[in-house]
Parts: sequence; structure tokens; C-alpha cells
Amino acid sequence: MVVWIAFLVFIFFLLALDLGVFHRKAHVVSVREALTWTCVWVTLALGFSAFVYFGYEYRWLGLGMTPDPVDRSAAFPDGRINNGWSAFLKFITGYVVEESLSVDNVFVIAMLFQYFAVPREYQHRVLFWGIIGAVAMRGLMIGIGAQLVAQFSWILYVFGGILIYTAIRMALFTGGEMDPSQNFIVRQVRRRFPVTDGYHGEHFFIRGAQGLMVTPLALALVMVETTDLIFAVDSIPAIFAITADPFLVFTSNVFAILGLRSLYFALAGVLHALHYMKHALSAVLLVVGVKMLAHEPIEEALGENFNLYLLGVVLMILGIGVVASLLHRTREEAAQAPASSD
Repeated sequence: MVVWIAFLVFIFFLLALDLGVFHRKAHVVSVREALTWTCVWVTLALGFSAFVYFGYEYRWLGLGMTPDPVDRSAAFPDGRINNGWSAFLKFITGYVVEESLSVDNVFVIAMLFQYFAVPREYQHRVLFWGIIGAVAMRGLMIGIGAQLVAQFSWILYVFGGILIYTAIRMALFTGGEMDPSQNFIVRQVRRRFPVTDGYHGEHFFIRGAQGLMVTPLALALVMVETTDLIFAVDSIPAIFAITADPFLVFTSNVFAILGLRSLYFALAGVLHALHYMKHALSAVLLVVGVKMLAHEPIEEALGENFNLYLLGVVLMILGIGVVASLLHRTREEAAQAPASSD
């Protein structure tokens, strides 16, 4: 319990520092600033992974005292206890998978901001409070998922099936535009509160002639929270394919979520160039889903370090997705060059 409280205090301190000091005044977040903050959050996650290693290796604050249900086998019916190296690998793999899946979330957030015409200087505020809600929602979902995995081993096969279905859907879905005005929660908010015609600074609510009024900024926040909940249904099973240790699942998810804001501002301007990233993310989900369904034979074939191989495969797939996207973009520019010069 102490380690959970300490981690939450640490996270809320970082968030308070972020909003209260570094982003106290609304401003347009530049790509350079976003890349800097992305490096900060990645560095913090890597630094925390060192704590994970030593915490589980030396059993600090009760870490690593219970078996990990994901590692169930005939020899270990309750799962194996994580040592420092296995906990480190699972945290890093989970963080990489969750952070990569956040890229898909970035596409949707960009569309939502465009739909609601959210001024660029207010977008960070929406994402900040969206992150607070996401941490709470995912914490609840992870708690429920951890209990299910601990009590019912077959639930892992259900999660594996969800991941494979999601991977196929992501690969084949060409999809149309989302219409936020048809979202159930947005319709309920509009029905119960009058909505202002324009933005009122960074305010989500104002007092007007009709009483308490909702600004479009609040509607954008509602949609960001809704889409994160939808994405969590796909991403939470992905982390349970790697580990069912609640602390590793929650902390890797939180660090991935914290990096989502800076990742959005860093990628928002180049999303059009990431043509094959959806295919790469689909392949990642497929690999993780298969690993969940065939955990024992894969471990027998690859040995105890199979999580290291899984991390390598995930990084390789993401690398191929980025390289393929850049090559596709280069070919497109080369094909357009003669037409533009005429």
C-alpha cells in the first residue's frame, strides 16, 4: 500500500508542476517544446524502470511478493514471482506497447480538436484534464482486470481473442469520419446544459444569462475522455498479455498516458506522413494477442527470456512502420514533384 501511495503522490506532484509552473499560462505548444517534454516523460519512465528493477529484486515495500498470474504453467500453477530483471522487462515492454497504441489515440484527438475548432493555446488544458480522468478510469479498469485474471485463468484467452479481433479490425477498417455531435454523452450534456456559442478562455463552464453554461472546451474534454475509454478497452488487455502484476500494469499505463500530451503536439503536424502506422499497431496487437493465447508453448520454445524477444519484436514492428511510412511519403513527394514544376 505504501508504494502505491508514494507513486500516486509522485504522479500528482509531476502533474501539479506541469500545470501550475510550466504551463500556467495558455500558449501554443511548439513542436520543439513537445519533443523536449516527450524526452522528459520518456526519461522519467526509464528512470522509474530502474526503481522497478531494484524494487522487485530486493523486495522493497512489498514489491515482488506475489506470483504473476500471466506466468501460470504446469510447474507454476499460480504463476511465477517476478525478480528484478523480469519485472524490468515487463514494465518496459508494457510501456512501449501502451505508448505505441497511444499513437492511434493521437489521430482521433487531432480530429476532435479540428471538429470543435479548439484554439491551439487551449489544447494542452483539455489534454491535461483528460489525462486526470484517464488515470482514474484506467486505474479502475486495471483493478477489475487484475482481479479477474487472478481468479479466472481463462480470462486471459478472452483478452487474447479481443486483441486479435482488434488487430484485424484495425488492419481492415478504412472507416469514415467520427461525428462527435452524435456521441451519447455529448447529446446528454447539450440536453441538460446550455452551450455557449464560442470559447471563453480556458473555462469549461461559465455563469451566463441562462445560469451555468457549458463551453465548447468542455464538450471537447468530454469527447477526449470518451475516446480514451474506448481505446482503453483495447489497450488494457494488451498489457495483461505481458503481466498481470497490478503495480506493473498501472505504472506502465500511467507513464504512457502522461506522455500522450507531448506526443500529440509532437506528432499532430506529421500524422499525414505516418501512412503505415495503423498497420504496425495492428501487427503489435496481433503479436501480443497470440502471445497471450499461446504463452506456455512460446515460453518453452524461447526460454525464460521470451519477454525480451517480445520487446524486440514490438520495437522492430514499430520501426518498420515508421520506415515504411517515411518511404511512402518520399515516393509521394517524388511523384508530385514533376507536376508542381510544370
